[in-house]
Amino acid sequence: MGRKVTVATCALNQWALDFEGNLQRILKSIEIAKSRGAKYRIGPELEICGYGCWDHYYESDTLLHSLQVLADLLKSPVTQDIICDVGMPVMHRNVRYNCRVIFLNRRILLIRPKMALANEANYRELRWFTPWSRSRQVEEHFLPRMLHDLTKQKTVPFGDAVLATWDTCIGSEVCEELWMPQSPHVDMGLDGVEIITNASGSHHVLRKAHARVDLVTMATTKNGGIYLLANQKGCDGDRLYYDGCAMIAMNGSIFAQGSQFSLDDVEVLTATLDLEDVRSYRAEISSRNLAASRVNPYPRVKVDFALSCHEDLLEPISEPVEWKYHRPEEEISLGPACWLWDYLRRSQQAGFFLPLSGGVDSAATACLIYSMCRQVCEAVVRGNQEVLTDIRAIVDESSYTPQDPQELCGRILTTCYMASENSSQETCNRARELAQQIGSHHISLNIDAAVKAIVGIFSLVTGKSPLFAAHGGGSRENLALQNVQARIRMVLAYLFAQLSLWSRGAHGGLLVLGSANVDESLLGYLTKYDCSSADINPIGGISKTDLRAFVQFCMEHFRLPALQGILSAPATAELEPLANGQVSQTDEDDMGMTYSELSVYGRLRKIAKAGPFSMFCKLLTMWKDTCTPRQVADKVKQFFWKYSVNRHKMTTLTPAYHAESYSPDDNRFDLRPFLYNTRWPWQFRCIESQVEPTPCLLQQPMSTCWPILPPSLPVGRGQPSLKDRKSGKEELCQAVASLAGVQGFALAQAWVGEDKNICHYPIHGDLLFPEEKRPLPHLHCGFRRCHLVICILSASCEAIGL
Repeated sequence: MGRKVTVATCALNQWALDFEGNLQRILKSIEIAKSRGAKYRIGPELEICGYGCWDHYYESDTLLHSLQVLADLLKSPVTQDIICDVGMPVMHRNVRYNCRVIFLNRRILLIRPKMALANEANYRELRWFTPWSRSRQVEEHFLPRMLHDLTKQKTVPFGDAVLATWDTCIGSEVCEELWMPQSPHVDMGLDGVEIITNASGSHHVLRKAHARVDLVTMATTKNGGIYLLANQKGCDGDRLYYDGCAMIAMNGSIFAQGSQFSLDDVEVLTATLDLEDVRSYRAEISSRNLAASRVNPYPRVKVDFALSCHEDLLEPISEPVEWKYHRPEEEISLGPACWLWDYLRRSQQAGFFLPLSGGVDSAATACLIYSMCRQVCEAVVRGNQEVLTDIRAIVDESSYTPQDPQELCGRILTTCYMASENSSQETCNRARELAQQIGSHHISLNIDAAVKAIVGIFSLVTGKSPLFAAHGGGSRENLALQNVQARIRMVLAYLFAQLSLWSRGAHGGLLVLGSANVDESLLGYLTKYDCSSADINPIGGISKTDLRAFVQFCMEHFRLPALQGILSAPATAELEPLANGQVSQTDEDDMGMTYSELSVYGRLRKIAKAGPFSMFCKLLTMWKDTCTPRQVADKVKQFFWKYSVNRHKMTTLTPAYHAESYSPDDNRFDLRPFLYNTRWPWQFRCIESQVEPTPCLLQQPMSTCWPILPPSLPVGRGQPSLKDRKSGKEELCQAVASLAGVQGFALAQAWVGEDKNICHYPIHGDLLFPEEKRPLPHLHCGFRRCHLVICILSASCEAIGL
């Protein structure tokens, strides 16, 4: 009958400029798709050269080698009798496009250029490519000689068209086109296209999978049809991890779900679906059919091929599945671990070196390595030969087969506790216990001798000996002595990373891991060129709040009881002297704000695009139940001062796994100056103008305001006694609290405070006029001001923002 089609999509772990490896993975995916009966196979965006080539796209070599790989694909017997849809850069009339090249049996059917380029956040596609802006138009593309000789085609269609086979119609989208307000799939579906394909290069961000799945299901819910999404997976050479999630959907339901995180380099999804289900679904939606009758048609490239078989009545069809999402803490345990695995095997290093402090951040980093080891062992058990080959190369043992994550962790992870005279025994014990439980090779050392030697050189040259604040030193001395300890730890980390395996008679070197979280980086709460300076940082894009949830998850899921003590301990850098053997320094005290507040600042600054004034305005509402306007203003100004003072540190920030949409990464994601006017005079003045009490512009008869005053509150022009002033103040605050809630109570307290320089507005008759403004430094006219506060609140609480 010819109504059931088997289609394939895939997730490939491609690597930028690895043309040989990319070719082999593409061929393997096509081979798997054919073995499962698929007649159409789509792969990720720019899969031939790898998505993350960046400025290498400018090079003619990248275009040349992509054409050579395409030629190899065209002549391979693996690609026969299946429509193959691959991604590569193409130069058309001296303009570079991001394209899909669709071919069948050594003939190119269509080159479809991307029409909407991603150019925000981590994406810079407009830097290298030009979008195809001629909707529903095609041109002739002249093939280069190497392809002309192979295909016997001089020209092929280039542009915005769809494929018409004997049994169905197929249209293409490329990544960003799914996310844009007017996606091509809408008009394609209205024009009778039954199968929509999307080749993506979409990277992981925590909690992003929901949006991706919703977009695909909604696309097919409103318009019907089959939707295939392919995506890249893995680390292709930079800070991003592409998280797969290939899928096949039809009529609003998911029929095949790919893994979001795995160590498999090639993953192929197939589904057998009934085209009549699409047709009957669409025929029932009258509003869709009315729109379809008016849509402009797409050019159709006729293909002498069918996706279905002539007799497929007994062919079983795929059933819908429910999408399974990972919790954020699960995403953290899997995504950065897979990214670390790709980085380790592709850098050809022998393992990792991690300064383990006994705090949450370094413990979370250690847990990620342990999670990676668990995934490696599981992949080997499942028979993944590529993973087994890679791990044998890493440990330099050709017959090695990992069985236990702890044993593997002992081979590839070296942890080191670097104590000083300011370190507590508790953090030392916590670091040692965690190292024992995950199985890492653990080292403990003391840095005091190195610190004294460095400070001694300074004292010898200058004749001055800096002291900690606890010993009578100033703030500059205190900070310098902290920084010396932190920077010595960085130097020692690299020394041990290079030579610790040599000292144990093993080959290779170790990658140094950093462990500064995204919130500390945002504020600059780190020492430039300290242990945050490393080769890579797997938690640099993750918030402290999410990290704590992840560590809690590891404690329960991985059965690591040492993490309990780490979670319950206060976060501290341990760079200042102990007080009676106990930690006297905590991170939140040093920063002057909590980690939860930092997370809010970060999201407002980056995601909400808020500068100081906008952030103040938003936080007034968000924190109205806990903070006065003055407190909000002070917090915002403190954050932006510290952020701008320390922004220069972002220029040297260790490359980190990108996991949060408010990352301060200066390399490509968060492009801002690193030399600010840290006083923010104009912006802070705008904030202050809103914090100062503003006269009520509404005229309100005084007679309507008198009843709300406490009966014992004098309202005359005389000089009340101190006792009356105190009792009146208390009653006033209670009255305001009952009238305007907690915020009104706090505002009244601020307005009648004895040490405040508050403006007085005189009363004329029954009306309140905002004129003759003059300061009243003392409380002798306090009751008139109390009365005015009540009047203002009574007249228009909304006018003063209560």
